[in-house]
Amino acid sequence: MRLSELLEKYKQDHQHPINQLTHAFGIPMIVISIPLVFFQWKTALILFVAGWILQFVGHAFEGKKPSFFSNPRFLLIGPYWLAKKWTKWWKKDS
Repeated sequence: MRLSELLEKYKQDHQHPINQLTHAFGIPMIVISIPLVFFQWKTALILFVAGWILQFVGHAFEGKKPSFFSNPRFLLIGPYWLAKKWTKWWKKDS
């Protein structure tokens, strides 16, 4: 699957506004927790677990399993998709 196809599939799996909102908070929490584990492991663990809880809560609203269940590459596509979304939003407001 090409990057454009992965992004389109990810977009299709994340249509519900609550799912999008939980991912907008959960993904950054997970990403930040990874390097933070070397400096403040307790805080990193809390962020990591809370971020994943938000992901699964969002998917409960969506009514679909997380995309990475079908393809682990979606673990990287999620942060990329969110960054692209924020970049569009940021450029629109500038």
